[in-house]
Amino acid sequence: MDALLSLSFDNIASKDTAKIRKGLRQIEGLLAHICLDGSKTKPARPEHRRNQSAVSASEQDEPKKLGELSEDPAFREFFRLQDGFEWNDGQNDMLILAALSNLQGLLLLHPPSRILFGREVYMNLLLDLLDPYNCPAIQSQAILVLVTALLATPQNTRVFEQMDGLLTITSLQSDEETTQSVKVTVLEFLYFYLLPEAPPPSRKLAGHSDRRGSTDSSKSITSKPIRSQEEKQRMLGKYIANVDCLFEDMQESDPFSSVRV
Repeated sequence: MDALLSLSFDNIASKDTAKIRKGLRQIEGLLAHICLDGSKTKPARPEHRRNQSAVSASEQDEPKKLGELSEDPAFREFFRLQDGFEWNDGQNDMLILAALSNLQGLLLLHPPSRILFGREVYMNLLLDLLDPYNCPAIQSQAILVLVTALLATPQNTRVFEQMDGLLTITSLQSDEETTQSVKVTVLEFLYFYLLPEAPPPSRKLAGHSDRRGSTDSSKSITSKPIRSQEEKQRMLGKYIANVDCLFEDMQESDPFSSVRV
């Protein structure tokens, strides 16, 4: 495993996107092996395929043949742009999504690694992925990673607040160009944010976070990591008008009854 990890790290540090993709797949394979080791999966039934379309063949439009598309000026321009790496953003987006997915898995499997996001420089990287120029899939996945980074680690939540994280994420909710799926993910994050906080799991973890702090301000944030629900409600109220309704709805529905952040 050490050799494979070393090889995967070499690949993701490469400037070659093919090697980066290979490295991410190697890490993903390791995580899958850790999660599925010892478990027996049931064989898929022949009549059910995960990738099979739910739309019958009679309801689908007949696709154009590649030869027909070659005469389409729009397709030819698209093909030309895709030949140039500087315009092939989709490839970079896939790499970012793969990296975020692996990161989420690592933070779930190894909670002490969450202290990394107690440093402003790394928290800022996550918040940058919520900017409007990123695709909706990246925004949604970045929010999921953010939830994992804040889970049971209130000192990270204080850094998130200090970095104007609430402003960043509520701006997504109010932006008309934000897709509905991202807005739903934002709403789920706000429910998560308003949950009661629990103390850090151990003093050792909190102390290690202080030692790794990047600035004096981040250390002062983690010195008093716990906020009450009322305090967080007031902070969130600076950015959205319906925070009281949101809080009441969360208390009534109790979507995360067994979770403490």
